[in-house]
Amino acid sequence: QVQLTESGGGLVQAGESLRLSCEVSGRYSMGWFRQVPGKERDIVATINRDDGTTWYAAAVKGRFTISRNNAGNTIYLQMNQLKSEDTAVYFCAARIHKVANINQHAYDYWGQGTQVTVSS
Repeated sequence: QVQLTESGGGLVQAGESLRLSCEVSGRYSMGWFRQVPGKERDIVATINRDDGTTWYAAAVKGRFTISRNNAGNTIYLQMNQLKSEDTAVYFCAARIHKVANINQHAYDYWGQGTQVTVSS
């Protein structure tokens, strides 16, 4: 059973930073998604399983960074210059394929989510 455990969410002021972590039992291509009530779950960033290639949504490019530790079992999302529109529940997801994907339905396993609230 693959387990993903997110942490690091919280309440911050606009302009501040947060770092989310996702512990995963195994090495996978990973994605961070976010969702606000009543809306679709949106892709935020991805990282490939083997070559570490990353991708970012336009809304976060230049402010957010996805990375993984050397062991490959913890994925991070460093979020800088946070804005009120970044407020959402953030989910990490794991994909067995070596190439990540921006489509949520391409992922095999999901974490439980962590709330990020940015006050303006």
